[in-house]
Amino acid sequence: MINSNYFQDNPDLQLTYNELIDWQEIVNAYEQGFVDAAKYKDTGAEEYSMAPTTVEEAKDYYTSVLDSLGELMGTMVSQKSQEMDHEGLKYKDGKVTFPKAQEECYSALRDAGLMPMAISRKYRGLGLPVVIQALACDIAARADAAFCLAYGNINIVEIMERFADEEMCQKWLPAIADGKYSAAMALTEPNYGSDLPSVQTKAVQGDDGVWRLTGTKRFITHACGYIDAPSVILTLARTGSPTSGARGLSFFLVQGKDVHVANIEKKMGLHCSPTCEVVFEDAPGELIGKTGYGLVKYSMGMMNAARLTIAAQSLGIANGAYFEAKKYASERIQFGKPIEQIPAVRKMLDKMEREIVASRALVVEAARSIDLYHWRKEHLQKEEGKSEKEINKDETLRFWEKMADLLTPLSKYYASEGCIDVADDAIQIHGGAGYTEEYDVARIYRDSRITTIYEGTTQLQTVAAIGGVVAGMSPTGVLRNYIDGEMGRIQPSEDLQRLQGSLEEVVQLYRSLKGPKKDELAFEVVETAARLVCGILLERSLSKLDGEAKEKRKEMIEAYHLDSLAMVEGNRIRLERAASREPAAV
Repeated sequence: MINSNYFQDNPDLQLTYNELIDWQEIVNAYEQGFVDAAKYKDTGAEEYSMAPTTVEEAKDYYTSVLDSLGELMGTMVSQKSQEMDHEGLKYKDGKVTFPKAQEECYSALRDAGLMPMAISRKYRGLGLPVVIQALACDIAARADAAFCLAYGNINIVEIMERFADEEMCQKWLPAIADGKYSAAMALTEPNYGSDLPSVQTKAVQGDDGVWRLTGTKRFITHACGYIDAPSVILTLARTGSPTSGARGLSFFLVQGKDVHVANIEKKMGLHCSPTCEVVFEDAPGELIGKTGYGLVKYSMGMMNAARLTIAAQSLGIANGAYFEAKKYASERIQFGKPIEQIPAVRKMLDKMEREIVASRALVVEAARSIDLYHWRKEHLQKEEGKSEKEINKDETLRFWEKMADLLTPLSKYYASEGCIDVADDAIQIHGGAGYTEEYDVARIYRDSRITTIYEGTTQLQTVAAIGGVVAGMSPTGVLRNYIDGEMGRIQPSEDLQRLQGSLEEVVQLYRSLKGPKKDELAFEVVETAARLVCGILLERSLSKLDGEAKEKRKEMIEAYHLDSLAMVEGNRIRLERAASREPAAV
């Protein structure tokens, strides 16, 4: 792997960070009037000591975090990634042993205080907006996708800040933020993968008031804990009857010491990330929030955050593949010249680059949408004591919440599918050498393959997004409002206008369909929407550039639009053909 600072050496990441993100908007959304700085001034509480007082201070703080992370990931973790992958994990008698190199990397990140990105300052976390969390995951996954999961796993506990009571938060969150525990989420069961309403692990409350859980969970990342950091496992379990469905499920914190790790999976990739089968036998659990909300509110909230994380991880994996392929192509001499000068190879590298740029734009926009509603909503609830009914009157907040509900599955599908394509091209550029374990692209390719599967397959992301696209394109729909607003702020190219017209036509054709064929063609509609949104975001970035940089980006965008128009035309033909075969109305 390339040895450098993975924050500083990435031109598009730097452009995004320094020019394309509206820091006034993001900082104001997160800091909510710099309330944490005010608390530090009033109380002198140490946990608020790093709270910024201005937009400039906030950006400087974010920069220092990403720069430190980029240095450790690019000069340490990336250099040990192949060693960690080849040595892998060892399992014996319920215990998992990690490679020595992985222990060193984990300790370095923890000692640097760079792990609790999503935990607020109140509980000794770093207190960072979602946009920064996404960029951090992008950086970390480029170094090593498996280690990225270990690095970021504690951040799933941010769901406790939203729904657990204050006593429980004070008991657990500061210790987790300090790295004394790792974290895992236990949703999936051997017979129930995405069918979470059918989960059968049961929780029964005894006469002593203690809840005890019994059942088996599968595919649980880091349920075994991490070196000297035992796990806390956020677990979905049934408190209602076996047939009570989603409303009979509740959410619990279970300590790893109280469960048995029965096995770890032998996987195609992510060799240093333990994927555990966990057995609960009357394991004591602490109820998070209220009974009956475990799936419909708590787990779904956690999964939405995890989906954006995987989108950012996919982006990072694609970055790793691209930069390694670009380096190899510049050094590999064939026919008397570097292979990057061969048109067919140059074409592949160019496409890899523009797909990564588009993915980053979409992932950052999804993160932005969350930042623009989530922190305001939390502030209104917790600082101002507003009711849900009062909060729902805030039309701007509701707009961005709906956009987040759409952009999250859109970015997860788009970035993960693109990640596999980029990793595949990286292997191809390396030729026969890429098929060996001598080069890092073999590991990167193996690691990439999970991204379209876990935290909801591409097919499930399509199901999650299709309603937001179709309803969103109604005359008063949120997506239409967003597209019209963004198109009005730029001077859209003819290609972009054609893509907008194609989305209108594709949505109309989809609405005309009935029966199973309609569900089969949902992906074509979602893909069309994703290509348009990415195109808008790319053209929006031109306003921040000038000179040679602007001309180069224009060329990239033109090529991206050409790819999109070809894909979208195929989608339109499929839908048109299906609509023409629909039985006539009687």
